[in-house]
Amino acid sequence: MISFVHMRYTVFFIFLFCISSLTAQVEPERFINHKVNKKETLYGLARTYGVSVEQILSYNPLVEKIGLKKRMQLKIPVYPKIEEPKPVPLAEGLEKYLVLPKETKWRLAYRYGITIEELEKLNPQILDGLKVGQEIVIPKRLPSETKALEEAFNYYKVKPKEGFYRLEKKLGVSQADLVALNPDLTASGLQEGMILKIPPQNTGDLEVKNDLLVERVKLQDSILDNNVVQLAAFLPFKNNAIEMDSLEKTKALLQKRNLHTIALDFYMGMVLAVKKADSLGIKSSLRVFDSYNRKDSIRLAISRTNWEGVQCVVGPLIPSNFNYAAVQPQLTNISMISPLSSKAIKSNENTYQSVTDLKKIRVRMLEYLKTQVDTTQNLLIIADTLNFEMADRLENEYPFAHRIRPEEGGFVVPDVVDSLLTDSLPNKVIFETQDLNLVANVTSLLNSQVSKERDVQLFTTLRTAIYENENISQKHLGNIRFTYLDRKHPKDNLAKQEIKHNYQSLWGEYPSKDAIRAYDVTLDLILRLGYDNAIYQPVLGPTDYIENRFDYQPLSNQSGYENVGYYLLQHQDYRIVEIKK
Repeated sequence: MISFVHMRYTVFFIFLFCISSLTAQVEPERFINHKVNKKETLYGLARTYGVSVEQILSYNPLVEKIGLKKRMQLKIPVYPKIEEPKPVPLAEGLEKYLVLPKETKWRLAYRYGITIEELEKLNPQILDGLKVGQEIVIPKRLPSETKALEEAFNYYKVKPKEGFYRLEKKLGVSQADLVALNPDLTASGLQEGMILKIPPQNTGDLEVKNDLLVERVKLQDSILDNNVVQLAAFLPFKNNAIEMDSLEKTKALLQKRNLHTIALDFYMGMVLAVKKADSLGIKSSLRVFDSYNRKDSIRLAISRTNWEGVQCVVGPLIPSNFNYAAVQPQLTNISMISPLSSKAIKSNENTYQSVTDLKKIRVRMLEYLKTQVDTTQNLLIIADTLNFEMADRLENEYPFAHRIRPEEGGFVVPDVVDSLLTDSLPNKVIFETQDLNLVANVTSLLNSQVSKERDVQLFTTLRTAIYENENISQKHLGNIRFTYLDRKHPKDNLAKQEIKHNYQSLWGEYPSKDAIRAYDVTLDLILRLGYDNAIYQPVLGPTDYIENRFDYQPLSNQSGYENVGYYLLQHQDYRIVEIKK
């Protein structure tokens, strides 16, 4: 085995050989005779005549044998001068620019008022992307002539043949609003490839990547021909617990939210997803088994069923039953989806946790807070006793923060909050609690502090269903721009209206949250399997449906997969909107 030291010497001698070979290729045009004087050195002579020591030695071999002696006659080579090529002058109106970290072609195009295609024509070497430190050519602009990128907005690249009408349909932005945000449009009109500033709330069905609006992955546009997706599901209907001859008892049972009603709602959502996939031209089949919420019933159903061709099993809903089913020999080669529970499942090569882990959501929110909170703002941390660990972590991260401990009974003292908020700086409040009374108290109190002079914004790393309680004012949450991460986005768009209408037409009622969850999970599975016969596909980004986002990734340090999809949401007036991460 060649040692590291030996390898270094080998590389060094190869380098010397290449240099000497390069030098030998240039012949001297003449020689100068030099008589060596006292105290002269080879290094000094080389510097005087503009040659190297090696070049002097090559024509005076005696020096290497006896050294440099006084009165010695040397032949100093004189080489022809090689003129360095003169830099090609830039065309008028252009200048050179060094690419900085995190810069992209669309950002530069927007800043200098050109299209991406025009930037690429000026710099053919950037067709495959920009590199940090790369020298490129840009239009010469005065500082006042460049356009600054504003984090509060999104940006959009105009596609071929897109006019104002099509953009309004696509993004929900009127021509007047576009022109107001992009004054250049008055003179130039819409041009293919130009970058437009877009209001943050107008994203249409696009997603935001690094401030640029891009098309979401639409799996239905790339479904394999003649592909039939085969699904199965284990749901705890517990038919033996329903007294079919007692209408009143059955009605009372189904009026309560329990495993019966959850299973029924989930089934109805799955059926609607199958019908939706069929309308998109994707054939699928669904086989449903009653798990009875018992392992022996699950084992019996598995043993009696031919699983050939089944690509995915949804459920069982209860984690302990799911873990049992996932390791049965008949199912170990079939993808298993835990669809509803947030509790951890045992990871195996065939298991997928579809509910995003709340701990990881809190970590992501902490990362987002680092981009929003700094010493130029006034920060308050309010946390109850159950969240002291998180409060301590926040206090370590932001030592300049003021910490408020709630009083017994679930409230904070108004005078304390008033004294700590300021008119001179933006006020940021991080609030950690799952107590309903404290949420109602703090959100109402912070809302009362908002004024033209006093800006207050509320954040939390863990938003629970408490904030949906009727005692919590949605208006107050909008006024304090309550910001958080969540697994689902309670959208109210055309897609949701369509699903409500179709569900009511099929089942005679509006869908519950469990039915919508089932619809989203099932449609996503059908589209993924129809796209490439696999659920995890690295080429796919996050996929969005009625309320849920799916971004399956391999678990670190163990087998199996998890959904890491989430939404960054903010209350604005009475709306809840997704904002940029």
